[in-house]
Amino acid sequence: MADTAAHDVPHSLKTSLYNSVWQLRTDAWTSLEEATRRLATGPETAATPDTESRRTEELLRLLEPIENCWAFPGRSRLDEIRRLHEAGDLANAARTAEELNRSLVTDAYRSRAARRRGNPGGTPREDLAAEPGGTPYFEVLVVGEIDSAEEEELRADLRWLRREEDDFLYEIVVVPSFEDAVVAALVNFTVQAVVIRHRFTDRSRHDLRVMRRFFDETAAQGLEDKGFDEQAQALGARLVGLRPELDLYLMTEASVEVVAGRVSRQFTRVFHAREGLLELHLSILHGVGERYRAPFFTALRTHSRRPTGVFHAMPISRGSSVVTSHWIPEMARFYGLNMFLAETSATSGGLDSLLQPTGPLREAQDAAARAFGARQTYFVTNGTSTANKIVVQALVKPGDIVLVDRNCHKSHHYGLVLAGAHIVYLDSYPLDRYGMYGAVPLQEIKRKLLEFRRTGQLHRVKLLMLTNCTFDGVVYNPAQVMEECLALQPELAFLWDEAWFAFARFHPVYRPRTAMAAAHRLVDRYRDPGYRAEYTAHRERLGENDGDEALLRQRLLPDPDKVRVRVFATQSTHKTLTSLRQGSMIHVFDQDFHHKAAESFREAYMTHTSTSPNYQILASLDLGRRQAELEGFELVQKQVEQAGILRDAVDEHPLLRRSLRFLTTPDLIPENFRTSGVDQPLRAGLAGMARAWEEDEFVLDPTRVTLYIGPTGIDGDTFKHEHLMDRYGVQVNKTSRNTLLFMTNIGTTRSAVAYLIEVLVKLVQELEESTEEMSAHERAAHEQRVAALTGSCAALPDFSAFHPVFRPGGSTPEGDMRQAFYAAYDENLCEFLTSEDIAQAMADGRDTVSATFVTPYPPGFPVLVPGQVISAGVLAFMEGLDTREIHGYTPGAGYRVFTQAALAALAARAEDGPADAGLGRVGV
Repeated sequence: MADTAAHDVPHSLKTSLYNSVWQLRTDAWTSLEEATRRLATGPETAATPDTESRRTEELLRLLEPIENCWAFPGRSRLDEIRRLHEAGDLANAARTAEELNRSLVTDAYRSRAARRRGNPGGTPREDLAAEPGGTPYFEVLVVGEIDSAEEEELRADLRWLRREEDDFLYEIVVVPSFEDAVVAALVNFTVQAVVIRHRFTDRSRHDLRVMRRFFDETAAQGLEDKGFDEQAQALGARLVGLRPELDLYLMTEASVEVVAGRVSRQFTRVFHAREGLLELHLSILHGVGERYRAPFFTALRTHSRRPTGVFHAMPISRGSSVVTSHWIPEMARFYGLNMFLAETSATSGGLDSLLQPTGPLREAQDAAARAFGARQTYFVTNGTSTANKIVVQALVKPGDIVLVDRNCHKSHHYGLVLAGAHIVYLDSYPLDRYGMYGAVPLQEIKRKLLEFRRTGQLHRVKLLMLTNCTFDGVVYNPAQVMEECLALQPELAFLWDEAWFAFARFHPVYRPRTAMAAAHRLVDRYRDPGYRAEYTAHRERLGENDGDEALLRQRLLPDPDKVRVRVFATQSTHKTLTSLRQGSMIHVFDQDFHHKAAESFREAYMTHTSTSPNYQILASLDLGRRQAELEGFELVQKQVEQAGILRDAVDEHPLLRRSLRFLTTPDLIPENFRTSGVDQPLRAGLAGMARAWEEDEFVLDPTRVTLYIGPTGIDGDTFKHEHLMDRYGVQVNKTSRNTLLFMTNIGTTRSAVAYLIEVLVKLVQELEESTEEMSAHERAAHEQRVAALTGSCAALPDFSAFHPVFRPGGSTPEGDMRQAFYAAYDENLCEFLTSEDIAQAMADGRDTVSATFVTPYPPGFPVLVPGQVISAGVLAFMEGLDTREIHGYTPGAGYRVFTQAALAALAARAEDGPADAGLGRVGV
């Protein structure tokens, strides 16, 4: 915020204390209600009349630029309060402020508008009770210089066009300038369509100093001397860049046929300003209706209401085996009849087949592709674990080399085994103090690619797999990663595991760091004639200096004549958007999909997809997409706000901050990856956050909130299970030795945040009371636990190496994990060794090779994979773990490893010929 604006803001509502303009708006209206009420009720409730009057005027000034962006309450209602206040009608001013604030808090204005369908002059005081399930309400942004009389005439004309049978109801908010339009699109989440009229200015006439605390670079750049077509296209491009779900309409007074041929396809329709409003009105309703359609949900609901005769599978269909049962009647009572009415094996009669959709399922998947910015989208009903395996099997043949971050989800490891890929594990930067990893630096990826280039094997590298965002909220810059990798291997494909990032598409700051948005951006960039000149200059700067070290240090650009953008993203819709459990999607943006991957993708999809998919999951994916397109921006912004509220509540609590603190960006992302210099992007407002997300190699998703609990002396696993879950029912996303990971989502409420704070306060109070009453011996033990959790610990191990037996490339690092995985099926090739046995083998100069995946929880990724040499670092890390759950490790027996005889036999076999891509069994 500019310092010059500080005097305009009420002392209790300094914008620097707020993370979003929506929080500021909510609190300002509440404060306005309180101030006007105190003035109206007299001196006994007000500090002094002059003070409250000044406070009311300050709040009205604060709200003015915000309400310019809304139809409700909007400028007119705010001006009404101002007129009443200035006229001394304090009682009516207070009553109006109270009614408007109550309507905002309850969202009642959205449903009340439906009752005024035939009564445009209805007052906001008619009914303040919200009506769930009423006619959906939205607002339309009109951009153009018109006076107040013209504005009211336009509003009245559009209201007159309403019909009883309309599916939606809308009001308009009119702004006169490019800058006002950009701000309104960012502020007003109810806007679903934008109408750009023939005349508008560049700059706002309003004082936007308060708004610029949250939004930066909202004004037009260099458009003063441009014609209307160019101005309109620039505004349309800016709005679509911020909120691609919006429908854009252009109204011109020029030759509409000519204009329609010149403007880009981002505009839905072009209208002549003098030909009436009916077609515009119908187009607005139709555009929102297209996003509102949920074809598969509608088909399933229709099917459930039809009388049928079932002579097929599923006795539970139509509830037949449940509703008449004498022994399981509670099943119908608990789940409700609709679920059973929708259970069916039918793929016709209005329904569709997931394996070969041609009807409502295909339409639903096409709608999802539009919503998520993909070229193709596929629904998956058994989670992103299966989605990952589908993509890997579609893109990778046995022997192809794949680069993958080692601390990825287990489905990637097992998928690579099934595909027979030769694997190169990439190491993320470690966060030893907190027992977790960050993300894979771009230099690490480039170094591996350059190693394969040096040995002439770069053409075998087919796929890069990364997790974005990571479990702990570290977010990559996908566009930069892909661009620099494509500069070295222009046909490389990418799989971005966005299991925890599906929501990101629907927020303007997050969106550029999603796989689909980055793919779209790169394709547009490489098609731009200006890029070719940029690439030519880049090659000239490199000259002959294209050695590995030089290329590692420089930002690389791909050859526009060779590069192909091939991007896949897998998303757990059910994790961060609305869907039933295991509802996931695969999004595809692949320039070569139809002639390189379509057939193999179809076969992989057939391999892993059930012939009996759950229709409820599919219908929920359809509805979740509808919700995301129509209110995703609003819900994600509230999700970010709840995370900020949670952070503030702990950081500012005098008791909690003695033992607990939330980790910040500098804690989780080293400084060398943050060139923006913004340490806490969310605290810098949306503008500061956007700057960091534009520039930095890694950023931290503010909705993933890591609580450091080391000073409590309680490890993360115990804190989660024995205190939060067992005692209070608080679910925690993940733990490490001294942290708990909380995440907010689109369903998180302020009440849920308050309950968590209440629970944490109780736990810390109990801890402090018990600490005060400890004996000397107990206190020493407690202090020892605190020291262990707050001090240094065993370093997180990097991936050591595959044993030479499982490295078909010899001089390059890729490993044939499939051979090791299936070789371990033969019990004669394996044995169990303790840590002491392995340490002795190391001392004797012998390699010990894991036969299994070994995965401790936390941190939840394999520290050993089949075929990996067990290193001293791995042993030290495992010895330092205090977790109760380690998959692939048998207490007492130890690690399952290959015998020395097995390794010798496998080595001899490798010398005789190429390793069998099958089971890899070896007789010993």
